[in-house]
This record gives sequence, C-alpha cells and structure tokens, in this order.
Amino acid sequence: MLERLLKGAFSYWATFAAALVLAGICRHFLFSPVTVYGESMSPTLANHEKVIVSKVGEIHRFDIIVFHAPDEDAYYVKRVIGLPGDSLEIKNDTLYINGNPYAEPYLKQNKAHIEEGSKLTGDFTLKEITGKSTVPKDSFFVMGDNRRISKDSRMFKFISAKSVVGKVELSYYPLKDLGMPK
Repeated sequence: MLERLLKGAFSYWATFAAALVLAGICRHFLFSPVTVYGESMSPTLANHEKVIVSKVGEIHRFDIIVFHAPDEDAYYVKRVIGLPGDSLEIKNDTLYINGNPYAEPYLKQNKAHIEEGSKLTGDFTLKEITGKSTVPKDSFFVMGDNRRISKDSRMFKFISAKSVVGKVELSYYPLKDLGMPK
C-alpha cells in the first residue's frame, strides 16, 4: 500500500516538474508576458496593459516589438517603421518610406485630437536625425504611436536587431482589450 502511494506521489511530482521545465523552456525561447509602461503606444497599447510577445518569427514593418532600451535598464515597446535599407522621411504628417507615402491608420485617433494646422509628428528625414541615409543592416527605426510623447528612434537613433525581445502578438489584460493589437 505504501509503495503504491509513493509511486503515485512520485508520478504526480514528476509530471509537475516536467510541466514546469516545459513552461520555462517555452517562456525562454518561444513567448513571454510583458507589461507595457507609459503612454508612448497609446491608444494602441495603454499603460499597464499586458501582452504576449512571440520570440520566434521575422520582424516586419509596422509590427509592434519589445526591445532592450538603448538608454536605460528597461524594455521599450514601439512600432517598427524602418527596416534595414529603408530611407525615411516625415513631411506634413505623412510617412515616406523609400520615397513612397504610407498610410498609418494606427495614428488616426491621435491625429483627431490635435489642433487644426498642427502636426502629430514633426517633419524630419532619416539623415537629419541619425546622420545616415538608410537604416543600417541588422537595425530598425522605431516610433511610438503617441508621437508627441514617445521616446523613440528620433532620440536614440536605431535599435539593434539583437536587442529585440520579440513581437507583440496578443493583448490579454485588461480583458476588454483581449486580442491582437493593430
């Protein structure tokens, strides 16, 4: 009887330990929960919103990513605007990538709150703020959706692809925001 009880307890704890190891491996290599701090991605992501970050897959233009901050011991959450080789310019609140205008529908709500004749994003060229004409290899140019208050590549230039933790795939808290951020 005691032997049977010990076998059952061992089986239970072995299963529990295996589950913990598997969860640790998944969190380290596949996905991770992250809390957003600050208003730089508002209204797309709010302060204290909780998201799941995928650590696998390619980063594409306009993805929202989490990366190690280049200027402090923290993580930043921003949107990828420029990929390696891209030239960028913002003129009259319009984003130009490689000379072509791009719509930024995620800015619509923020643009609606600015005064007539004002700009959400000040005019600039990549060369003016970084000294480079194109985004370097293995780097990204990132910006927050709340452009007026975002601390982003306009201040700290490019981020290294090695500093990227992953891509935001799912918002899970608060529950009213459950889903894929756009």
